[in-house]
Amino acid sequence: MNKHVNDWIDAHKQDLIEDIKELCSVNSVKGAYEQGKPFGDGPFDALNLALSMCDKYGFQIHNYENYVGTADLDPTLPRSLDILAHTDVVPAGEGWTVTEPFHVIEKDGRLYGRGTSDDKGPLLCALYAMRALKETNTKLSKGVRLIMGADEECGSSDIAKYYAAEPEAEMTFSPDAEFPLINIEKGQFRGTLSKSFAEDKTTPRILSLEAGIALNAVPQKAVIKFEGLDMNLAEEPCNEVERTLGVKCIQSGIDEITVIGESAHASTPETGKNAGLAALILISKLPLHESEELKQLKQVLRLFPYGVTDGSGLGIQMEDEESHALTCTLDLFHVDPGYIEFQFDARTPVMADKLNCEDVASRSVQEAGFDWTTPGMIPPHKVPADSAFVKTLLASYEAVTGLKGETIAIGGGTYVHDLKNGVAFGAVMPGRDTHMHGADEFFDIDNIITATKVYAEAIYNLCK
Repeated sequence: MNKHVNDWIDAHKQDLIEDIKELCSVNSVKGAYEQGKPFGDGPFDALNLALSMCDKYGFQIHNYENYVGTADLDPTLPRSLDILAHTDVVPAGEGWTVTEPFHVIEKDGRLYGRGTSDDKGPLLCALYAMRALKETNTKLSKGVRLIMGADEECGSSDIAKYYAAEPEAEMTFSPDAEFPLINIEKGQFRGTLSKSFAEDKTTPRILSLEAGIALNAVPQKAVIKFEGLDMNLAEEPCNEVERTLGVKCIQSGIDEITVIGESAHASTPETGKNAGLAALILISKLPLHESEELKQLKQVLRLFPYGVTDGSGLGIQMEDEESHALTCTLDLFHVDPGYIEFQFDARTPVMADKLNCEDVASRSVQEAGFDWTTPGMIPPHKVPADSAFVKTLLASYEAVTGLKGETIAIGGGTYVHDLKNGVAFGAVMPGRDTHMHGADEFFDIDNIITATKVYAEAIYNLCK
């Protein structure tokens, strides 16, 4: 690619920064459905602002009923490459210290604000890469389309709507992750263990246990309520659990104990401390009446030992070279005097199938005395590492950054999980934690410019 494109990007650095600030100032958290605004006011405003930017820069735009917007680099060419990004964001949350979430500021070489790195900043990096090629009159023989969704964070119904109307391009990358390139996304396997009991009112007993707020997150808090338990007898077991498991046990009411652990995404459960499992260990150490329900609760710890996240308790531990090890975490806990229910989330390598994973877990759960349901397995997503598409993207990354390009397998899912030839490609450089989904989300300005140059190089190499 000629030097003029990179020079153009450097010369328009401030324009790009200002556009990111403007787009990220829109609170585009999903809201209530309105006629013509399927995801509420904020996502509508952000999508249409992005489309207006594309229109201003001379791209042909199209709005798909405010679910998705598109911008074509040259609609006269046969469309070959799609770039899939999104304009919606997760809620602001608490704990911001550098700025307010939707008041974007530049500080210490970074842009701070919700959406700067997920995914409005990367979206605009891709747009400016297209703009650089357009305004330097770089000749291409294949068409490029920027696809901008408005519901990625809450289920991707936007993309389902788009692909019901439009075919997939020959190649798709999403600037909604990190470099170098994610070509494998593990499969997903979820299940529910449950059991009903005739209520046993003999005390001391558990009245309830609740832990977990989402099936894709290790529970950070568990609350246990008792009846008839001398809470003085809980002091030493609480101390032991704190010492051995690294959690906190707090008497949060007259007959209540709260266990505090550390949350983590279900794709990396080994980084968390499961408060629900710690609560079950505490329960096993307390002088409670040995009811049938309590006996069954202890079986949970056999299937899901604390700190063990490889699925070995269910008999599904496995690992392959390209997608690495299976992970498994028990994330939703519900106990009352007549019913218990637990739900787990496993991320499965390419080698996993119904026979060696789902059927094995089913047997283990039922042999432990639980009722069992599962929606079945969601298959993994894989684009071959030796494909021309992947090799060209990695070569483009190496040419701009001087860093080694290599493929990555992850346990999470991205915007391209259901696309035949889709990969996640940037925009965050390796080793940088931009606090996506957290307080003080940011995007380094040097990263912004580098990503834009990588995308321009990639578009050129794929479509020249």
